[in-house]
Amino acid sequence: MAPQRFHEQFDHIQRSMPDVPLAMGPDDSAEFMYEKGVVLVRDGEEARVVEDTVRAHFTAAPDLDQEQVRRAGPRTNRSGITRIRVGDPGEGGRGADRAVAHALRSVREHESRAGHRMAARNHVVHIAVNACPGDEPVPVPLSDPPNPAAADTPHDPDTAVAVLVVDTGLTHDYRSCGLLAHTGGDAQERECDEQGVLRQYVGHGTFIAGLVAAVAPNTEITVRGTLNDAGAVLESEFGERLFEAVDAGGWPDVLSLSAGTANGRTDGLLGVENFMRELREQRTLLVAAAGNNASATPFWPAAYAGLPGWEDSVLSVGALRSDGEFGACFTNHGPWVKVYAPGERLTSALTGFDSPVPYVYQHSTYDACRYGFSYGCTCSHPRHSGVLSDEGVAAKPDQVMFEGYAQWSGTSFATPVTAGLVAAHMTAHKEADPRAARRQLLHTKAEFAEVRGAHVPALRPPTWRPVPVMALGPRL
Repeated sequence: MAPQRFHEQFDHIQRSMPDVPLAMGPDDSAEFMYEKGVVLVRDGEEARVVEDTVRAHFTAAPDLDQEQVRRAGPRTNRSGITRIRVGDPGEGGRGADRAVAHALRSVREHESRAGHRMAARNHVVHIAVNACPGDEPVPVPLSDPPNPAAADTPHDPDTAVAVLVVDTGLTHDYRSCGLLAHTGGDAQERECDEQGVLRQYVGHGTFIAGLVAAVAPNTEITVRGTLNDAGAVLESEFGERLFEAVDAGGWPDVLSLSAGTANGRTDGLLGVENFMRELREQRTLLVAAAGNNASATPFWPAAYAGLPGWEDSVLSVGALRSDGEFGACFTNHGPWVKVYAPGERLTSALTGFDSPVPYVYQHSTYDACRYGFSYGCTCSHPRHSGVLSDEGVAAKPDQVMFEGYAQWSGTSFATPVTAGLVAAHMTAHKEADPRAARRQLLHTKAEFAEVRGAHVPALRPPTWRPVPVMALGPRL
């Protein structure tokens, strides 16, 4: 991971969430972002124990302020968690939060006796947590067809597979793309800034819906704007919003989620515990992105696929590079990632086709793959600056126009490709159970690819076209 890029993304998310002071951690390692001065706990008796324990610990420490310790959120809610304030969120910089660190340490003895975690940071869940340069779109000519191309399966309203995409919502004119004829949901909020420039991650949900529709035309796709806030949401709100997304239209056959976070642990996120338990009792299959951190550290909620009890209900997806033979340089990996699919340089609808909008870039300063791979991967693509000019950047950013299609890379997009393959399998084999379709698909259709020396299961849509890997030019 490139610390400079993480700090840039940190600044962008902080601007999009001005009322929530953020820190990065643990210990400024830039592994994840979280809310300063707050810990998450399960509501009820555990919340009382944690609050009392933290207050006693802070009272005994002369350099900690026990007056700060108090409940900072609803005592009960459907997601089963509440926030406890443990410090002044305005104190200190973006480095690790001292009050939060002390609060977490203070409850370790209770956690040891209880046999489970009782308090955690309030993480930021995001669609591009480490700000990989490959997760920014590049416009392509209207003459370039989608990749994957649209399959020829007819749409049948009586048998269409219900796919719910939890993402950034839909651009206002998405229906001008014929591929999205059977797509609906939430409108993207504030598509452009005051200068009329497309805001960061606008079109992400539209792009994903286009990938699902191309791979599996016999679908009814609903896109929710759960991640409308620059692709980010606090863990304390995430579980509730997931419940709201499924409440709005019922539990779908397939839920495609291209967001998450690391948390430095192997036991999941407190904020989605209740949702994940309820998911396990439903028939819905959660297809979740493994993350863009180029790391083997579990990325949640995708990593639930590696926990006992969730093997059938969660499918975690990593990304293949553009030739489909190896893992993309940015993809997370490890035994908790259950399948890989094309995720580099895919082409889909970004905006509608009626009103072109500008997008601003600043060229990447990387002239080689910073993850150590020997090919010129997505790191050589332009990166989005988010504004018309950046402080401290001498070069003037490029402004490009998007009109319909774009090319984009990330595990964000390997995920809907896989969700589409599950849905297409359900249609082709008249399989009503998405979890059974997942098992059948991996057993009968999965091939292999190589990710960091390991042979891993890989799914490649029949309408997907490999894109040649770009060769590095000489370094000057």
